[in-house]
Amino acid sequence: MQGPDGIEWRVSPGLTDYAAALQEMEARAGAVAAGDARELIWLLEHPPVYTAGTSADPSELVDARFPVVPAGRGGKYTYHGPGQRVGYLVLDLNRRGRDVRCFVHAVEGWVIAALARIGIAAFRAPGRIGIWTIDAAGQEAKIGAIGIRVRRWVTLHGFSVNLSPNLADFGGIVPCGIAEYPVTSAQAIGKPCDHATFDAALAFTASAFLDSLTCAGEIEA
Repeated sequence: MQGPDGIEWRVSPGLTDYAAALQEMEARAGAVAAGDARELIWLLEHPPVYTAGTSADPSELVDARFPVVPAGRGGKYTYHGPGQRVGYLVLDLNRRGRDVRCFVHAVEGWVIAALARIGIAAFRAPGRIGIWTIDAAGQEAKIGAIGIRVRRWVTLHGFSVNLSPNLADFGGIVPCGIAEYPVTSAQAIGKPCDHATFDAALAFTASAFLDSLTCAGEIEA
């Protein structure tokens, strides 16, 4: 379906194979760069998989209990699986501002704003990548990950947010190379949320996200 600003907004039901999604996303990015396809915001869910970014350290793959797939994005190891909402963003920065730092900041702000819509206070943590909140034990914990690649000024990959995954599945890796802080989820902090509800929160805040790509302002929850 059509999303804001003429972007295709796609929600895939069930579980989508990670390698197949990666191949489709890369093909779409090439088509967008060539002017042959619309931009895409793609929301989906994967079977359990560990993905390796370009700076992944093999010592941080603790237990390869699930397939390990090179992702081609920046960053280290991350986990995707059922109960996690993944958003792939194939957006043309040629028309939205060639500023990668601004883009990453805007994506973080979008996820934080969407989480606020479902009653979760999330935030950026200086010096630490990802989206953070306070867990049930009262400590800072990671609830979302950001991983971006830009090719010919078209973006690939995007974000993941933990709604209700099995948090034990993160134990096979050092998530994003950060061992000092735990991983949490909406369910684990007493704010259960299904995918449709979170997707609606993302849709509600999407226009503000796109507007913020000029770095002219912050997204408001």
